[in-house]
Amino acid sequence: MNNFTLRTITGAIFVIVIIGSVLLNHWVFAVLFWLVSLAGYYEFTRIARSLNSSPSLIEGFIISTVTYFLIVCWNFGIIGEKYLYTLLLIPLLVTAYELKRISSTPLTNIATGIFGIVWIVIPLALLSGFFNLAEEHKWRETGLLLGFFLILWIYDSGAYIFGSIFGKHRMLERISPKKSWEGFFGGALSGLLIAYIISASFTEFKPLEWVLIGVVIIIGGTFGDLVESMLKRNAGVKDSGNILPGHGGILDRFDAVLLAAPAVYVLIRLLRLIN
Repeated sequence: MNNFTLRTITGAIFVIVIIGSVLLNHWVFAVLFWLVSLAGYYEFTRIARSLNSSPSLIEGFIISTVTYFLIVCWNFGIIGEKYLYTLLLIPLLVTAYELKRISSTPLTNIATGIFGIVWIVIPLALLSGFFNLAEEHKWRETGLLLGFFLILWIYDSGAYIFGSIFGKHRMLERISPKKSWEGFFGGALSGLLIAYIISASFTEFKPLEWVLIGVVIIIGGTFGDLVESMLKRNAGVKDSGNILPGHGGILDRFDAVLLAAPAVYVLIRLLRLIN
């Protein structure tokens, strides 16, 4: 089986699992992305070790899990906002654990441990806030989350196609040699077009609001991709992992989500207040 076929099959399963979890139940989605966040944190610790840092894995998993479900439970209306103040203890907990370790790099261990939780776990937990649990109709309840992924996937596919055919001017060659401005604008056009089209079905937001959401997804997703590429290049690794045949690791597939999700989360909270 060649790499293209393997990549296509993996990609199809990947899409089916995510869309299926969104449509099944908001808790099914939350648990799935909790596992994704732990896998992403694990890959991050491997990258960190290539840079002579060793953030805690087991303790990191525990803190990540507590952090993730605090945010999820708040988004689902199970706990009040006051419980989120406990998230301020993350630096203290990571630092306290480092006191009992024997390590020559305590500062970098603490910094990378906190960064891993902030960069990976919190953004993936925020996706749970995209559900509109006030809606009685299931399709509208999940519309924003489905739209988020559709725009991101169409943008990514469009950028790849346009970049492969027309790409000449590199966006940031020292970090991502294959990413071009032609690919970016082609992908952006594709993403914004699908954002406008899906506004006819996902009516929680107006068409122009969907286009605005699309702009934020595209910009955030692009920066997310570049940040992960920067970290991998600095660590001297090609892929963050190999859990997804033909695609690499979890971070390779969700790098765009990690910066797009928080930006969109803030935007939709504002739009929901306005509407």
